[in-house]
Amino acid sequence: MSLVPRNNWFDIEKAFGSFFEPSSLQARTSGVAAPKVDIRDKEDHFEITAELPGVKKEDVHVHLDNGVLTIETESNDEKTEEKDGVVIRRERYSGKMVRSFTLGPGVSEADIKAGFENGLLTLEVPKKSPELPKARRILID
Repeated sequence: MSLVPRNNWFDIEKAFGSFFEPSSLQARTSGVAAPKVDIRDKEDHFEITAELPGVKKEDVHVHLDNGVLTIETESNDEKTEEKDGVVIRRERYSGKMVRSFTLGPGVSEADIKAGFENGLLTLEVPKKSPELPKARRILID
């Protein structure tokens, strides 16, 4: 019996399917991955669901800065070889994950609702239409 998975030349999905995904590409180039997200357009808000497997709620940080919403987390799954044996293959991601979304002006931290359950972060971001400048009368001297 072998514990190391075998590669298959005909496994096109594995060879090319995830190469251009943000998380795969970023993890290869910068050491930082982007969590996968689903974005739903609801009647009065957007719902962003981020997949954060193996991450604890207290390790998830969501912040809004100048109209940019950022999800950030870091997980470290490294174990010492003496304690758990020699790792022969590591496929689960361990490290920093960051994903940002431009919301624009008009949305504040208090407007955003967040929940975390079973490794899924769900954010409700209200739809805000940009405020139009108020018409003002200009006095003529």
